[in-house]
Amino acid sequence: MANALEALRQSTVIVADTGDFESLKKYQPTDATTNPSLILSAANMKQYDHIIQDVINKCREKHGSSSNEQALVDDIMDHVFVRFGEEILKIVPGRVSTEVDARLSFDREGQINKARHIIELYEKDGISKDRILIKLSSTWEGIQAAKELEEKHGIHCNMTLIFSFAQALACADAQATLISPFVGRIYDWYIEKKGKREYEIEEDPGVMSVTRIYNYYKQNNIKTVVMGASFRNIKQILGLAGCDLLTISPKLLEELASSNEKVQVYLSKERIGNVRDKKQEKLDEKTFRWMLNEDEMANDKLADGIRKFAVDAQKLEDLIRARLQQSK
Repeated sequence: MANALEALRQSTVIVADTGDFESLKKYQPTDATTNPSLILSAANMKQYDHIIQDVINKCREKHGSSSNEQALVDDIMDHVFVRFGEEILKIVPGRVSTEVDARLSFDREGQINKARHIIELYEKDGISKDRILIKLSSTWEGIQAAKELEEKHGIHCNMTLIFSFAQALACADAQATLISPFVGRIYDWYIEKKGKREYEIEEDPGVMSVTRIYNYYKQNNIKTVVMGASFRNIKQILGLAGCDLLTISPKLLEELASSNEKVQVYLSKERIGNVRDKKQEKLDEKTFRWMLNEDEMANDKLADGIRKFAVDAQKLEDLIRARLQQSK
């Protein structure tokens, strides 16, 4: 009898949410996702010291003594993300998601420029942009950056930190390649605000959010694909069986691989039935901002997510600065 992970693969593309190469080899996902927190975690593992040091040495040689320290650190950061992505692509057959610095979340042009630079670094090393998804925060500015990147530059985008239907609508309008609606962080908010910890599989608020978005996209033949993300337990994952993709941490991949729980497909075009959200007109900026403002949970969690990724990006910068000092 197939374990739950193998059964889930029959209806959903499995993506590993990690920068750890050993986990990727073990669970054999199709794609992988990274973010500043995951790269920071990997950068603190001894087995990846050589990658960080090699990037530092090459960037320092390129910059010489003329460059200011911040420019050097910025360049090292970009190369670290790309180097981890390149190593991941040696293991997974599909794509890797590389995230634009969350500190640019409200800077449309800054996100476009950073995304193009990241793709340029990959292409210099012979990696096609078709194997890269650029992760952008799903602010208004991030979504408009994705629109331009997709339309004008053929750069595929993964819209992250999605907590609301309004964000999903705007991403569809922008024709982003993929969205990552979060489950676990919505669940966390409801625990904190409502005090309820246990939900039936289809009543979990994070599962319900992703299900609504998936159904709306399929009902309206929207090409943007849905990748559920941020899980707290395997029940949430199994509640989204059939979703286009699911990105899952190594801990939960292991739990799925050790489980013989029966996998029921909850998401499919055939299961949508007659429960429909009315087709929405394209959102303009003021409507988007108002809808997001009216969703207390989404507003809270989007801001919180940006802050947390920004903190970890700063920690990674600090780690790089410390390594630069040590290797002088």
